[in-house]
Amino acid sequence: MKAGKITTFNTAVRYLLEQTDLERARSVKYDKDTFKLDRMSKLLDALGNPQESVRTAHIAGTVGKGSTVAMIASILQHADFTVGTFTSPHLMDIRERIAINGQMIEKSAFTSLASQVCKIAEKHTPDATYFELLTGMAIQYFAEQAVDIAIIETGLGGRLDATNLTHPDITLLTLVDYDHMHLLGKDLESIAAEKAGIMKPGIPVISVPQAPAAEEVLRAKAEEIGTSIRFVSKEIEFSSRFCVSDDLGPHTRICLITGRSQYMHLPVPLPGGHQATNCALALAAIDSIAGESETIEESIVYRGLADTTVPGRMERVWQKPAILVDGAHNPASLECLMRTVGAHIPNDSMICIFGCCQDKDIDGLLDKVALGGDKIIFTKASNQPRAAEPEDLAKRFAERHNRVCQVEPQLASALETAAQAASRDDLICITGSFYLVGEAKRHLAQLASKRAAEMANA
Repeated sequence: MKAGKITTFNTAVRYLLEQTDLERARSVKYDKDTFKLDRMSKLLDALGNPQESVRTAHIAGTVGKGSTVAMIASILQHADFTVGTFTSPHLMDIRERIAINGQMIEKSAFTSLASQVCKIAEKHTPDATYFELLTGMAIQYFAEQAVDIAIIETGLGGRLDATNLTHPDITLLTLVDYDHMHLLGKDLESIAAEKAGIMKPGIPVISVPQAPAAEEVLRAKAEEIGTSIRFVSKEIEFSSRFCVSDDLGPHTRICLITGRSQYMHLPVPLPGGHQATNCALALAAIDSIAGESETIEESIVYRGLADTTVPGRMERVWQKPAILVDGAHNPASLECLMRTVGAHIPNDSMICIFGCCQDKDIDGLLDKVALGGDKIIFTKASNQPRAAEPEDLAKRFAERHNRVCQVEPQLASALETAAQAASRDDLICITGSFYLVGEAKRHLAQLASKRAAEMANA
């Protein structure tokens, strides 16, 4: 299919899906040939370098990018900023990746952008990938819409990521942990070095607290290229405490002193102790983005935080039985999920529907799902070629934990099995992959629509 055939939203999506998609590829080589920044550079140049007219905040890390982006965007939106966000992956609709003020791009605008960018790519960079084309579309859209700030999330790593050709005002780093080890490196130092690749000379960097090995690499990189780096709880004074109140229930409150602002006892809007440092990073970023001449009132920050939502993260998608979805796909995020559910969501027992990609730290993930799952059902996302086979997951789980588990070849059958086993006060948690979560949300939305139609016709 040629870009000239892009005339509708469906043809735009079809064209993009026909391009090389490294997110779904079974085997990817991480080098300058596969992740080729000069290819992205040519595309942006052919588009007129829209990144030069877009003020950006660039964020990388293993865990917490989506939550941090959501908190920053919500606060700035409440402060009357026009905020663009570029995130990945999407759950149900490709347009989720490109949004302004929380509203994903309209289908007509997406179609027009896809036609424009893909025609230019065919002429100048015919081997541009799915993610590179989407990155070009997002930056072009933010430039056309003249957003006040665009928050750009890396897709993979940082150093060779297509987003690394933006010119940020601020660089942000969430927790660096083990993920994509077959691509980014087997040790924390190697992974941190790849994430540190988004640092730019003279552009300040703010990071959440990191493991000593990762912190050492990040500090050395900042010094090498000539920029400053500040860490929450070191250069930025930070504290947190868990508490329970009648209005908010169990939650975390934080105090943060950045040098320009003091935030005292602000409630973290997202559950889990790990969100405290993500919230602190978001607040420190806000302080920097607002600029030297102005600050954002604490009441606005409070409202912005309170309105923060992150689809696919600790998201309740069904009431009876209670079904929670979370895209945790590495051991660190899955451990956070299991501990957060235990602290925040009352349940008699938890039934975990789990599936992950074959290139993940599968043993590490299985160890973490065992922390909270009283009953485990292994399945896989139907639209992900990299999905690990449920039978293989079950075998490895049984070998490591000597526990009985079940296998269902498809998510729909896994949900039926879980629903039959769940009592009134049990929780069903679907996790291990954003692709699995997205499929679950689509399936349950269709089921809800079908039930509503049946009730209307009764």
